[in-house]
Amino acid sequence: MKRFNWTNTRLVLMFGLVIFLFSFTSKRNEKRKLRATEVIFVEQLDPYVKQESVNKLLIEKNRDVKSIEKLTLDLRELEQTINSQKMIKESDVFVTIDGVLKAVVKQKTPIARVFANERSFYIDYEGGTMPLSTNFTARVPLVSGVIGSVNNEELVNLFRLIYEDDFLKKNIIGVEIMPNSSLKMYNRNFDYRIDFGNLKNAAVKFKNYKAFFQKAVLDSSLYKYKKIDLRFTDQVVCTK
Repeated sequence: MKRFNWTNTRLVLMFGLVIFLFSFTSKRNEKRKLRATEVIFVEQLDPYVKQESVNKLLIEKNRDVKSIEKLTLDLRELEQTINSQKMIKESDVFVTIDGVLKAVVKQKTPIARVFANERSFYIDYEGGTMPLSTNFTARVPLVSGVIGSVNNEELVNLFRLIYEDDFLKKNIIGVEIMPNSSLKMYNRNFDYRIDFGNLKNAAVKFKNYKAFFQKAVLDSSLYKYKKIDLRFTDQVVCTK
């Protein structure tokens, strides 16, 4: 006759108890109501979207957050709702253990502001568009002229070059697209116009311009020029 194994029996009972407690706790946790909401913006200090606006997307129909059970939440649907906001790039929505519904939000990054056909909008870092914000105005180059005459991806790459360079970001305030697709640019502190030419070799042209600027600013000659010509990648031509 085999001896009854109490050790195995205890293990089975303990395992069953753990499953029961886990199931009970999960069900109880699902029925718990939310305590609060919290919106966190990451990687962007400029508030193009107000926290209140995102919070309204989290809590539809102005419901009292404390009346909402965790079980009734569709977190993926909430993320899709927030991401549909034209100033938001992506979001992550979750509920903390203590009952706080959190939305971690990343806004789109504007790199240029376009004036076209009596309307104005931003171009973001990904090459998409975003509307102007009533909450904050981005300090980015103003783009005008014949917008549709140049390749969009090449133009976005140009704006990225300006945005990622501290000197260019501070100094280039305007880009005008001419009918022949060439570009003219305008500087924040000086009256001269920059003839940039087409979009080819943009990085080299900017490198030449920065080298010229650093040299010319030392002798104050920048105030004498009316035009800086960057169309030739091997030289910078200045006109007084």
